[in-house]
Amino acid sequence: MANYEKSLVVIWSSGDREVALKAAFMYTFNAKKQGWWEDVILIVWGPSAKLLSEDSELQEYVEKMKDIGVVVEACKACSDMYGVSGELVKLGVDVKYMGIPLTSYIKDGGNVISF
Repeated sequence: MANYEKSLVVIWSSGDREVALKAAFMYTFNAKKQGWWEDVILIVWGPSAKLLSEDSELQEYVEKMKDIGVVVEACKACSDMYGVSGELVKLGVDVKYMGIPLTSYIKDGGNVISF
């Protein structure tokens, strides 16, 4: 992410698939597709990691987001707790410890929202 003022970081932490489909994913996808933000990052955090590993519809949606340029990352500590890090990697998610990257996004002026 080069220009933080034109970037959006979406933290998706809910284990509720309706929150994913009807809020987090819908906004994240359109934010990139419609050009509302130059760079869009979706961070899979907490219970959402387990949900994504099990739900094929959500997996397809994430693939659709990646296809248009949304960067998808996941918190390794969280996904390890649920035993799903390997599954997320197979889905093409960048699984890594997110404390420092998220702190950087915030401190460097990134726009962060959460669902």
